[in-house]
Amino acid sequence: MPRPPHICACGRLVPHGERCTCQKDADRARKRRHDAKRPSARERGYTTDWEKERAAFLEAHPCCAICGAVASVVDHITPHKGNKALFWDRYNWQALCKPCHDRVKQRQERAGDV
Repeated sequence: MPRPPHICACGRLVPHGERCTCQKDADRARKRRHDAKRPSARERGYTTDWEKERAAFLEAHPCCAICGAVASVVDHITPHKGNKALFWDRYNWQALCKPCHDRVKQRQERAGDV
């Protein structure tokens, strides 16, 4: 039996398992504000030197460390947060596929597991 809809704080009736358009709009606005303050990828250290090292690392580690699929992302196990030594520490790198990086790893970071 389907679950009943709920009423959003704005007063709209929203089907179960979905989010109201006002909630989606608020999330988009919050993300835009965050991105406006965030330094560019180059400013965060992702330069051509990084691209070369990334390619070499992926060649040496072609499989995702989580699921074993073909890796396409070099992830920092411990987030470097601007620390150049941690950024370039190869022991802090792991090869991940895009889905694992975007879902599993981000969920771990939000939960504080990393």
